[in-house]
Amino acid sequence: MTALALVLSTLIGVALGLLGGGGSILTTPILIYALGVATKPAIATSLIVVGVTSLAGVVQHARAGNVVWRTGLVFGLAGMAGAYVGGYAANWVSETVLLVLFGLMMLATAIAMFRGRQEPEPGATDGHSHPVWKIVAEGVVVGVVTGLVGAGGGFLVVPALALMGGLPMKKAVGTSLLVIAMKSFAGYAGHAAHVEIDLGLAAMVSTAAVLGSFGGSALAGSVPPVVLRRGFAGFVLVMACFVLFQQV
Repeated sequence: MTALALVLSTLIGVALGLLGGGGSILTTPILIYALGVATKPAIATSLIVVGVTSLAGVVQHARAGNVVWRTGLVFGLAGMAGAYVGGYAANWVSETVLLVLFGLMMLATAIAMFRGRQEPEPGATDGHSHPVWKIVAEGVVVGVVTGLVGAGGGFLVVPALALMGGLPMKKAVGTSLLVIAMKSFAGYAGHAAHVEIDLGLAAMVSTAAVLGSFGGSALAGSVPPVVLRRGFAGFVLVMACFVLFQQV
């Protein structure tokens, strides 16, 4: 089981490194269906993995100047509040409902990846396109979703930062990793109030995913981005159908 966990965790990181996102959507199903972790501990564990791998990504993007700290911290703090509430509220939601919600999240992610990322309108300026309260409200809503189902919600965060925060796409992607890390750890804190997890497994999966992400980043230039994105979207779509079929 340890070898399987390492291989699958590395693949999560490779997907993250190749695509600049999306790997986190695989963490929960791998923990549940491949490693036999119960649903709620799997969601809590995935939040740790997502948080750690996102932090590693923040370091790389910050060096390239692609993290807008002010906007990221505002959105991230709002996301933390929502994620903690979502994680805590998961105690009163059945495992079936959580997995159905997760399956729907996977469907939405697959559709978003098929469509691709859209650049914001020219003339948008860093952090000043919309009032702060709108950015905060969006952050709270996205945070609640993340806390409940354990996925980073990058496909929600990046467009929000680009369209509401007014960030260019490269900076929206880099800043989104900061936001995802913040709300993932807050979501875990909400789950930790009522769920016990295997910290050793969480550390092992996180380490393998981070190492895999470096490998994926190195390979990213060798495959056309559109092929990568659509291929991964198709895989996520199949997984979403499997998860929903299992529950419904």
